[in-house]
Amino acid sequence: MIAGLGGIAHGDPEDLVPGAIDRAECSDAQEGDVDLCAGIDYRYEADSSQVMRERVGAGVDPGGPYPVDKDLKFKSFTHTLTPHVQFGVYHDVFVTAALPIVITQARELHLDDGVTRDASSTVLDGILPMQGFDSRDPGTAPPGDLMWRGVARHGLDTLNLGLGFAPMNQLHDDTKPTWKIGAEVKLAIGGVMKFDPTSPKSNTAVGHGVHQLRVWTSFDRRLGWAQPWVDLWWQVPLAAKSDSLYQDPGFGSTNVDMGQQAGASFGLQVFAVDDPTNKNRISVDLGTRVIAHFEGRDYSEMWEPFAYAGGSTGSGPLILDADPTKNGVQPMSYPGISNIENYLESAARLAIRGKLGKSVSFAVLGDAVWKTDHVISFADAGVDLPTCAGSVTSHCETDENDLVNPGTEEVNPLHKDTIDLVGHRYRSVHNFGFIIGIEGQVLF
Repeated sequence: MIAGLGGIAHGDPEDLVPGAIDRAECSDAQEGDVDLCAGIDYRYEADSSQVMRERVGAGVDPGGPYPVDKDLKFKSFTHTLTPHVQFGVYHDVFVTAALPIVITQARELHLDDGVTRDASSTVLDGILPMQGFDSRDPGTAPPGDLMWRGVARHGLDTLNLGLGFAPMNQLHDDTKPTWKIGAEVKLAIGGVMKFDPTSPKSNTAVGHGVHQLRVWTSFDRRLGWAQPWVDLWWQVPLAAKSDSLYQDPGFGSTNVDMGQQAGASFGLQVFAVDDPTNKNRISVDLGTRVIAHFEGRDYSEMWEPFAYAGGSTGSGPLILDADPTKNGVQPMSYPGISNIENYLESAARLAIRGKLGKSVSFAVLGDAVWKTDHVISFADAGVDLPTCAGSVTSHCETDENDLVNPGTEEVNPLHKDTIDLVGHRYRSVHNFGFIIGIEGQVLF
């Protein structure tokens, strides 16, 4: 079963172990044969949130928290088709492969309720023009309250290859649960998602350009008419491609990599129809999940407007200084991705699953998804270096202080006061999304 953009969801049906000695759940093959479980999944995912802005000096108590004003509303949708296979290679050992294909991805930003174009802080800071911007038709101002329309994106991000093993298998010993452990490498094979203000339609890719590793474990136990299951995983970036936006400019830059993630899913599958003779089943699967997104750089709701304001011609309100130790500004375009604060994602799932005979299974599912409020422009100003002493004369500072000194290698080139300074940062709040999916699998 494939979730989201192709990460293998190791919850139900966990009783399926390609390579098991007992082939009752996978095919009519005899002991010692390999088995193949192939399928294809479709996902429609819609997301929405409010993009708010901290407004320092907005006439509030100086000792109180920074006021946060409404600014923009974000919405997006993504259609994804994911073919996948699980191939048994030995007793309870199997390999997996999945190729998420983004058919269409669209993103828009509208003015929030009650916000006018001339009052939007994004417009006042020059990040977006007063009339907004339509990447699909740059010469025409977008209608109504639409402030940003991204290009229609499509393509590949990663090829996911994994290896799994079942130390326990309920097919062998019905007194024990099925326990599986595994690892999956997400190889960045797709084009890197970028935005060029001088040629908005030149890049329609969806890839992050980052190779990642996911390790996982899952448990399930068939208990008569019910089957509870648990899935735990952790994902970490390994390396970025040379054309990825995840590049370290050096000096005082921090947290330049994609953020790590960790998740837990729990569910209960209840069998409404279970015909062991003909292998026909109909069940209801109720589940929930929590995913922790740890601080790092990523594509936020504002990544394309940030790249638009970052310029590719050496000018723009978000243009960066590539070398803070030199006089003047050494222009560097803002990449679009920004530092994002830790946040939690939670979801509830309802799925109807069916199995026809020994070889065909299918499911329809729906997820409701929430995310906690979090800051989406969060880059540190830099790193305070230790004081030079004795023979140490490099990567240190002559002044003994706890400050990031301007014009030194302590400065983070990716920091921009306009969006990263406390009191000017962007926040993503009231996040809600839903997923509708269809799954199909054939067992050989």
